[in-house]
Amino acid sequence: RYYIESFLARHAADIYGHVLEVADNTYTRQFGGARVQQSDVLHVSLQHPGATITADLTCADHLQSETFDCVIFTQTLQFIYDVRAALCTLYRILKPGGVLLATGNGISQIARWDMDHWGEYWRFTSLSAHKLFTEIFPASNVTVEAHGNVLAAMAFLHGLVSEELRQDELDYFDPDYEVLITIRAAKPTTEK
Repeated sequence: RYYIESFLARHAADIYGHVLEVADNTYTRQFGGARVQQSDVLHVSLQHPGATITADLTCADHLQSETFDCVIFTQTLQFIYDVRAALCTLYRILKPGGVLLATGNGISQIARWDMDHWGEYWRFTSLSAHKLFTEIFPASNVTVEAHGNVLAAMAFLHGLVSEELRQDELDYFDPDYEVLITIRAAKPTTEK
């Protein structure tokens, strides 16, 4: 969560207006605060507590286009087999000028509960994330960053928490050990 929360803190100004977040709205509240006018929670299951929108993003024609100023999409990409279809939906439901703030696993263990319930399909690199997102969003509107190093990767795989490492140990970046990939993708203000 250290890298996720650092990413969202750097892009907190993007979290405003009508915001959609997956599973709960913790990050919407934490980083959007008073800038958020309406908060919706997306989940694939009808039974998920707190969900205001139920949808499978790979086939979500029922979701209204150009609805959200921001979509917070953390640690969800790896659980969607048809990632391209989901990204097309996310692009469509963003308002012009809207921003998608996404994260995905690089080096990681399997999330067993999620794997058993709906599958875990992908690990990303900064290169694969860039190629994937620029198939949907204009390349000039996509920023992809990787975070991590060998120590952070080993600590994560051993189940250590970020508080057990120093900040400088977490912040050091080694491009050969991408633990987390962050993506900021903005929909153009006008379609060409």
